[in-house]
Amino acid sequence: MNPTPLERAILAASSGKALAQILGVTPMAVSYWKVRGVPARHVLPIEKATGVSRHELRPDLYPLVA
Repeated sequence: MNPTPLERAILAASSGKALAQILGVTPMAVSYWKVRGVPARHVLPIEKATGVSRHELRPDLYPLVA
């Protein structure tokens, strides 16, 4: 099974705890995002820290431009 964009961001940061530290949130918050989705305010910092694109994380907010 393919990892979700958030799972790839977690792997790129080395762990959920590491991603949480980068973003200034709790590890529980990152875990919660697996179910509820990444909040809009965290999309760009995740992209900057991990290289996972904003479109992959939240295609509803950042659609591909043709």
